[in-house]
Amino acid sequence: MLAQRRDSLHDRAHINKGKIMHPQRTPRFSFDFHGSSLDTIFDDYQTMHNQCPVSWSEHYGGFWTLTRMEDIRVAEHDWDTFSVAPSMILPSFGTDRPLIPLDIDPPELTGYRQILLPFFTPKRMDALLPRTHEIANDLLDDVANQDVFDASVYSRMVPAMVFGEYCGFPMQDAAQFDQWVEDIVFARTDDETIARAAAADVYDYFRDLIAQRRRDPGEDVISALLQADNRGQKLTDDEMLDICYLLFVAGLETTAGTIRVALWHLAQEPEALAALVADPSRIPKATEEFLRALSPVQAMARTLKVDTTIGGVAMKAGERVVLAFGAANRDPEVFECPHDIQLDRSSNPHIAFGAGAHRCLGSNLARREVNVALQEFIARYPKFELAEPTTWHGVGRLAIRPIL
Repeated sequence: MLAQRRDSLHDRAHINKGKIMHPQRTPRFSFDFHGSSLDTIFDDYQTMHNQCPVSWSEHYGGFWTLTRMEDIRVAEHDWDTFSVAPSMILPSFGTDRPLIPLDIDPPELTGYRQILLPFFTPKRMDALLPRTHEIANDLLDDVANQDVFDASVYSRMVPAMVFGEYCGFPMQDAAQFDQWVEDIVFARTDDETIARAAAADVYDYFRDLIAQRRRDPGEDVISALLQADNRGQKLTDDEMLDICYLLFVAGLETTAGTIRVALWHLAQEPEALAALVADPSRIPKATEEFLRALSPVQAMARTLKVDTTIGGVAMKAGERVVLAFGAANRDPEVFECPHDIQLDRSSNPHIAFGAGAHRCLGSNLARREVNVALQEFIARYPKFELAEPTTWHGVGRLAIRPIL
């Protein structure tokens, strides 16, 4: 049944380049994927899937939204039509510079990924597991014997410390990193000037750090990148800066959001929590379901290089197109009971890490960080609940009350 649906969906997703079927920007749906709009975004997905799987929104200068899995997969693999330039981040992360390799299309992208991929192989990420467990336990020791504590600190600091140490970020500056990420990722939708000021500070910080690593290299990713071969040449200072900026923002925020939302969900679902406590080997499958249903990255953008038509909707070159990964991960043509969170879901072909040439480089590390964070947390606190109501999204306060 699902196979037949996918076949028919693939037919509907066929892209006809250069054929403008209707010049007006319709249908319209006021879709937003930031801030308080995330409170009701899953209801929006249901409406869009049922009524307008391709639609126009006026937010952030205007963009088309794709919600069907097959449409998004087609777009992810067709960079001749759907370019990541000038940026797949909408609105921007406080800078007009391209984030390498996120904002680079093939074939230029290939060289950068060949440099970066060896740093994030499963084998190298497995080598970080002992330190990840150590960091998680140390952070849990910090809140031991507290009646209520903010688990968002744990959610943020596990990936920040694991990834930061691995990359060579000076972790004595962790508090400043946390504030910069808050300003760049979350404040940008309310006040772009805050994000731009923070981005400028981050670039200045990494400019100094790169110069320091040139003088005194260590055993970390930044030092290794300075020696990397990019088609016969070393990476330039500008390339190093743009890579470090992306590693900084992506590595310190997205995984934190996944850990936090997993704890948020488990705090409200005692039976699901008990099942994981009884059998921790089920945690990796649960992690995949959290990534599918409650991903911190709900969408990313592309820019059309040519006129095209998707699902009978005409689009013009130069228009922005948002690939709603979160909607694709709840596509009823792909997932049975897509809005149910089933921690033992057997078939889970989600695209929380994207797809195609721009698939997330750090997925191997992110999965391991989430798995370890959950494993250590529920081993320490086999029963817990929310002490205060809060939203599912973001990396803000998550008040947890252990149940003794």
